[in-house]
Amino acid sequence: MTPGVTLYVVRHGETDWNAALRLQGQTDVPLNDRGRGQAARNGRALREILSAQPDLQFISSPLLRTVETMDIMRRELALPAKAYPTDARLKEIAFGIWEGKTWGDIDGFVDAKGQRRIDNPYVWQPEGGESYAQLSERVAGWLRTITRSSIVVTHGGVTRVLRGTVLGLSPTKIAELPVPQDKILVLKAGSSNNSMHWL
Repeated sequence: MTPGVTLYVVRHGETDWNAALRLQGQTDVPLNDRGRGQAARNGRALREILSAQPDLQFISSPLLRTVETMDIMRRELALPAKAYPTDARLKEIAFGIWEGKTWGDIDGFVDAKGQRRIDNPYVWQPEGGESYAQLSERVAGWLRTITRSSIVVTHGGVTRVLRGTVLGLSPTKIAELPVPQDKILVLKAGSSNNSMHWL
């Protein structure tokens, strides 16, 4: 990420699977009513920022819940829906055979190598899915292309990786970082150090 660039990172609003603590991964799940309200709140929170920085670019993951969140936010900003690019590198971490299961199911499971996700969530890889280490490589590739300040709608896993990468956090902390759905993570690239706050 180029020094001077700011990312306004929005996690999609809540879905019924979020409420049930189910792993969504790359399964397309729509927002629920609470999630639509969260998206509208985040859109309103960006009004003054967009007024001061009208050249901000908008980018979204292509999954249904992120596109729906972006469209609601843009409605709050009096901008047209769908008039922004999507990037597959911003998709959620893939959970493979575990998509649709609960966190309790996955953290208690011992895989064929005798490993549990809860023991080392950064490198644990579900069958047919990705590890956080692999997600970090995917997101880092996207981040290297960003040369202007942007509003980004993505997912919990991607938001954790963006925060960890920009701030240089230890990989052991990344998978457990909190990612609220009713706040905006502001990541700033400085000339000597990077910073973050919540909006």
